[in-house]
Parts: sequence; structure tokens; C-alpha cells
Amino acid sequence: MDIEIREADPTEYEALGTLTGRAYLDDNLLDFGEDDDYLHELRNVAKRAAAAEVLVAVADDRLLGGVTFVPGPGPMADLAGPGQTEIRMLAVGPAARGRGTGEALVRACLDRARATEGCTGVVLSTQRAMHAAHRIYERLGFVRTPERDWNPVPHLDDFTLLTYHLTL
Repeated sequence: MDIEIREADPTEYEALGTLTGRAYLDDNLLDFGEDDDYLHELRNVAKRAAAAEVLVAVADDRLLGGVTFVPGPGPMADLAGPGQTEIRMLAVGPAARGRGTGEALVRACLDRARATEGCTGVVLSTQRAMHAAHRIYERLGFVRTPERDWNPVPHLDDFTLLTYHLTL
């Protein structure tokens, strides 16, 4: 399967939002299911695209997945500090998993980071249960940064996001 990674077209925002939300729901990554506030963020691709770069993976005119590349500190950054870019909201549809789609999306973000003037590193947050994503990150050279782990939902004591960093 030849996977093309490119910037999302606005006509794809709704489909990507649905795919992203569905991936998180199907993998039980949202504590409150359909009522989870983060689900609305995952589905709001237009909002992400206004503040960052949203990339999609496509093959044979089918949307396979997407990711948000945050070029530095700003409204879409959770972790990125000066000289850092950030990867957010990586999602791959069930039919495209295990075929290199997620890795291709992360590699595209790394290419963009390397092309970003003054960028010295890439950061990201991930949930404990996202084992396939962890394998991708580690294979590409990311290292865990437990000192930066954080909880975006303070009223849920056991919801700590793991963090990773890649030095460029």
C-alpha cells in the first residue's frame, strides 16, 4: 500500500474528526465515552488547522489517519517550549493499523520539525494504553521524559499522560 502524507484539505476535516474520535472511542481512551470533552477537541479539525498543521495519510483515495504537527509554543501546544515542536492527536483507522501508517505520519512530523528553523527537539504526550504508538516513538528514537508527565484532567487522579522527547 502506497501511503501519501500531506496537509489535510478542509473538505477532509469532518471525516478526519470522525476517524480520530472513533479511534479514541474504540480503543477506550476516553473516560467519559461520547460525553468526554476531549472527544469534541478530537473532532474539531478546523480548530486545530487554524493553529497548527494537520496532516493526513491517504491511500487509494481513502483516508487512513491523521496527526497534528504543532510548530512550537502556542495555542495547540501542551508541552512545546522554545526550540521545540510537538506531535498531537495521532490516530489511525482500524483498517490501516499495522501497515506503517502511524509511523509514516510521525516521520512526516519529524521532517517538518527538522525543517523548522531553530528547532532542536520534538515532544509529545501519550496515554499509558497506547502501546503501538509507544513502539513507533521508541523505534524512531524518542525517549521517555517521566519528569514531564502530566495530568490534563486533575479530577481524575489516575489519568497521567506519559511524555516523550526526541533531540534533533
